[in-house]
Amino acid sequence: MTNPAALIKEFETMINTADKQLAEKLISKDAIFYTPVSPEPLHGPEGYLSIVYWMRSGFSDVQWKLEETITENNKIAVRWSCTGTHDGRFMGVEPSSKKFKTEFINFYYFNSKNQITNDIAAEGIIPILAQIGLIKLP
Repeated sequence: MTNPAALIKEFETMINTADKQLAEKLISKDAIFYTPVSPEPLHGPEGYLSIVYWMRSGFSDVQWKLEETITENNKIAVRWSCTGTHDGRFMGVEPSSKKFKTEFINFYYFNSKNQITNDIAAEGIIPILAQIGLIKLP
């Protein structure tokens, strides 16, 4: 795999800007993504960007920051920090103006063309839901 750190930095730019050209470069058309908000899997660059747009619909200033990576063969584990302000309707909840900060861990799998074919995420949405008041944690 060609310089995984550079690929993930480009990916960080893509998710923070919703850059369609970068998405098409970095995400395989055959990629399949599963999310807790879609009953059906999402496919390719368009599918991944739909997740980005969904987050931006509730948090227009959402930003992901690359914190740490570990690379092995064709996969990369990434620890992200993520911040945003609840300034749009999100999962049926009206904007609260509450800010959130959380961390995610994702595992990205790459093909021989250096494109993401799969993204397996640890469940990072729960802290966001708690911080905007949608759910209560013990």
